[in-house]
Amino acid sequence: MTSSFKLSDLEEVTTNAEKIQNDLLKEILTLNAKTEYLRQFLHGSSDKTFFKKHVPVVSYEDMKPYIERVADGEPSEIISGGPITKFLRISGTSGGEQKIFPVNDDFAKKMGYILALRSLVMSKHSKDTSAEDGKSMEFHCIKPESTTRTRDQVVKVRASFAYTLVRAINFLEKYWKELCSNIRSGHVSDWITDLNCRNSVSVILGRPFPELADLIEKICSHKSWEGIITRLWPKSRSLEAIFTGQMAQYIPILEFYSNKLPQVSTVYGCSESTFGFNVDPLSKPQDVSYTFLPNISYFEFLPIDHERDIASIVDLVNVKQGCYYEPVVTNSFGLTRYLIGDILQVVGFYNSTPQFRFVRRKNIVLSVETEMTTEEDILRALARASLVLESSSDVMLMGFTCYADVSTFPGHYVFYWELKARAIKDVEPDKKVLVECCSVLEESFDALYRRLRSKGGVIGALEIRVVQKGTFDSLMEYFTSQGGSTAQYKTPICINSSEALAVLESKVLSRFYSERSPPLDS
Repeated sequence: MTSSFKLSDLEEVTTNAEKIQNDLLKEILTLNAKTEYLRQFLHGSSDKTFFKKHVPVVSYEDMKPYIERVADGEPSEIISGGPITKFLRISGTSGGEQKIFPVNDDFAKKMGYILALRSLVMSKHSKDTSAEDGKSMEFHCIKPESTTRTRDQVVKVRASFAYTLVRAINFLEKYWKELCSNIRSGHVSDWITDLNCRNSVSVILGRPFPELADLIEKICSHKSWEGIITRLWPKSRSLEAIFTGQMAQYIPILEFYSNKLPQVSTVYGCSESTFGFNVDPLSKPQDVSYTFLPNISYFEFLPIDHERDIASIVDLVNVKQGCYYEPVVTNSFGLTRYLIGDILQVVGFYNSTPQFRFVRRKNIVLSVETEMTTEEDILRALARASLVLESSSDVMLMGFTCYADVSTFPGHYVFYWELKARAIKDVEPDKKVLVECCSVLEESFDALYRRLRSKGGVIGALEIRVVQKGTFDSLMEYFTSQGGSTAQYKTPICINSSEALAVLESKVLSRFYSERSPPLDS
């Protein structure tokens, strides 16, 4: 696919961003102005000024009745002037409900365009030119799931989300003996009953490979799985997934598994639209920014302190460096001035096109009283506590979530932690270390939290509940059993489902509390 694109394409679209955006909006409005949804605001007009003045900014709840009508068989013309060819379902585990979004063939074409440019940029930045001659091993979670056989040519390990890579390694850790048995015998385990899966794996396996089975067995039976990725795939040069936002929690464990291979976050997108990609793919996860591509969708930006004030919305090229915005998307297949729900910060420009840092999802917060602890606050606090955990014990944090327990007075924050020993042997959590982690979490929150925590017990001591190994797999199974997508699953930063909390509570092994109030001047 990359053969039809050149790096000069990136320079062209980012230099002419304003014109490309205006032309794209004209094209979208010409196509969709007479749909049932837009006709009530535009009365057939495709004028940009009229569009900005009269078309409201909307959420999923606003669009849901129109989308569901099309999904139930009514004409695409309700929301789109062109045919809607399929719907994408998202799990809602980032903090909202399950949703479906309309797409057409143009969605796949634009995704292909971004991936092609991404590949060119990766080639440009790769110090090891031989890496482009190797293979990329990708993990895709679908129903039913399947596994891939190891290959000597693997130079890149890729998944949509960092969590998927962690889960793949955990799966291998659990089943490597059976995998070796399958490879040694050339026979797929009988419990794998899906015919297509059996046939595909059997074709790849072909015959017994006792030497390969012995090699994998030798590597996987090591007392520690530190560096397991580079030991199984010694030519691997990078891990590629989304490591920003809530996926940042998996950076330390993947560094452990990979001997600190570069962790590459390349593309920023969602079911509503793809936005752009990282033009500096070898940057550290905490420094990643995404350059929006103006020929994908029409992008507007709502300053985060202006709610839905239409007058405050700015175009792509008019955002200000350092400011925070929520993206507003208009695409060709039915979403018009749709609020994405992400909070982004402008960190720079590539030619005339802004580059954004992902900050957090909107409205995912913990609150007991009047404090509002954001996703960004939680992840920052978690990073500090993880350093204490890993420097003072032989365990690592594998997964976490949290919620505000207001069932008793005073209410308090509860963090569920799944821990893993660096070596294969089990290690009991060290009470002194876990209690210190509770305190470090609290000290990392803002001044209002610390004041309420210290002032007359308005907020109670933060609690860490250590859960059994495999608890977060069980949590994922719960959400996917409710209709969520395994491929799009992300462990929720905060839990607001009583059923999901019940899953976590059934796995609690031990509880630890902060034993000191956080200093007010932290």
